[in-house]
Amino acid sequence: METVETFFQWLRQSQGINLTIGYDAWDRAQFFSGLWMTVKLSVLSILFSLLVGVVGAWAQGSQSRLLRLPVGLFVTFFRNTPPLVQLYFFFFALGSILRVQNDAGISVPMISAFSWAVISLSLFAGALNTEIFRSGIDAVPNSTIEASEALGFTRFQTYIYVVLPLALRISLPSLGTNLVNLVKTTTLAYAIAVPELLYSAAQIWSEQLNVREMMTVLLLTYILLVAVLVWIMGRWEKSLRIPGYGV
Repeated sequence: METVETFFQWLRQSQGINLTIGYDAWDRAQFFSGLWMTVKLSVLSILFSLLVGVVGAWAQGSQSRLLRLPVGLFVTFFRNTPPLVQLYFFFFALGSILRVQNDAGISVPMISAFSWAVISLSLFAGALNTEIFRSGIDAVPNSTIEASEALGFTRFQTYIYVVLPLALRISLPSLGTNLVNLVKTTTLAYAIAVPELLYSAAQIWSEQLNVREMMTVLLLTYILLVAVLVWIMGRWEKSLRIPGYGV
């Protein structure tokens, strides 16, 4: 570790490259704390958005208009409004209402900024996932659905065991694109003071005045995060591939 810190100090002194996360323990801890927060925010948002998409696509195919209408309004709302505005709405509008009193009698938010970020991003991506899964469901041949019904499957069983697995294979390329965009959109959590990667990097460069270096590190870090997600999605797509379905 001392050798690494010495190298980064040499870069600062001889080359003018002030990468403080290489030799300053406080800045390094702050940066990796922000990276871990971004990873948690991304993973939770991805999981919940997939759940929202699956349930939403199932509801859209329901024969009940009372079930289809709210889902249609949900998708329309989250597709037609900016994610930053949605985040502000949840945090400032709903957050100002949902408050409780702590032991000292002080009114505090019931839901933390991190939780609001997860909720907002999950619903935003979930609305898009709903449409992605719906298009995948529509691409499943009717003959396959009729065959499952002929075997005695209920509508729910047909959806879970037949339609959804096939629709998932068809939807994976579009789904992967949406999830990549979701990971990049996590930077919006900076706006409500969630200490994610961008927030931590901004704290460092505002104190150390090394904007150029930290912006470069930030860019490369997000490239790495997205590359990992793309690799996982690629492996998932290959493992689920069936001739005749999907790409």
